[in-house]
Amino acid sequence: MKAIVIHAAKDLRIEEHEAEVPQVGQVQIRLAVGGICGSDLHYYNHGGIGATIRLREPMVLGHEVSGYVAALGEGVTGLEVGQLVAVSPSRPCHVCKFCQAAMYNHCLNMRFYGSAMPFPHIQGAFREVLVADAVQCVPATGLSAGEAAMAEPLAVCLHATRRAGPLLGKSVLVTGCGPIGVLCILAARRAGADLVVATDVSAFTVALALEAGADRVINVAEEAAGLAAYAADKGSFDVLFECSGNAAALNGAIPVMRPGGTIIQLGLGGDMTLPMQVLTAKELTIAGSFRFHEEFATGVSLMQKGLIDVKPLITHTFAVDQAVEAFQTAGDRSRAMKAQIRFSV
Repeated sequence: MKAIVIHAAKDLRIEEHEAEVPQVGQVQIRLAVGGICGSDLHYYNHGGIGATIRLREPMVLGHEVSGYVAALGEGVTGLEVGQLVAVSPSRPCHVCKFCQAAMYNHCLNMRFYGSAMPFPHIQGAFREVLVADAVQCVPATGLSAGEAAMAEPLAVCLHATRRAGPLLGKSVLVTGCGPIGVLCILAARRAGADLVVATDVSAFTVALALEAGADRVINVAEEAAGLAAYAADKGSFDVLFECSGNAAALNGAIPVMRPGGTIIQLGLGGDMTLPMQVLTAKELTIAGSFRFHEEFATGVSLMQKGLIDVKPLITHTFAVDQAVEAFQTAGDRSRAMKAQIRFSV
């Protein structure tokens, strides 16, 4: 079978790997679609994420995937051969102290597809045949394979929405209008946010953010002072979803946060320096949001019910043999939102 493997920055290869056979409690999946995530792009462009997460061996990329059940291991129930499933990349151990506290996204022994955090690295899901635990597989009846593969980034945003607390009637600012930012707009609206403003440096992405339901979008590359009016009377926004991982975006948003507001940091881009005295004087709460767990199935359900529509975010689809082109396109925010790779029909 073909697999998409990163060896070093800009060294992406399509390799032949041996397909695995499902064991007890596992499912063999004929992969349909894989979406290219920001972390995949970091590995492709930089050979890692930040200063600490670095490639130390070749690694199969990918964790946003869907596919069709090809074979069931012993003891698997509730799934059928031929069924489309969204595959959660979250595989906690269920034994460590964080799993015992139901903080599964902080599992000490997490096996999250396509991660160079541990060594040996956790190999990813961009392969034509994938074996997964049955509990990772959420039936995606009624969705396209492309939509089902969007369950993972949607789950990230649903987890962030949960971290933000009640949003009914709240004013929300989203900085960074890549896939996570736009999905945060959709999630915030579904949670009852009243005012949603979004910023980015790309005309293409802010246009999609407006289409997704933002009340106002600001291209800060063209309108550097676009947020200034929201700083009046100590600020306007109850909640910030910082999705860019850019220190300038975070620091530029703090003046427009109202006292007692909440900052949810999703974007991963390296360490940041914060104006602690301003955070203190405004009594702002800053909280990280990392991955997800139970939100994955919720995201699939919301898409199935038509309550969240991810289709407009899928801007490009490539064949496996076009993997390098797919990664190059996915990193171009002037024309791409979510680029996906189609492994099978």
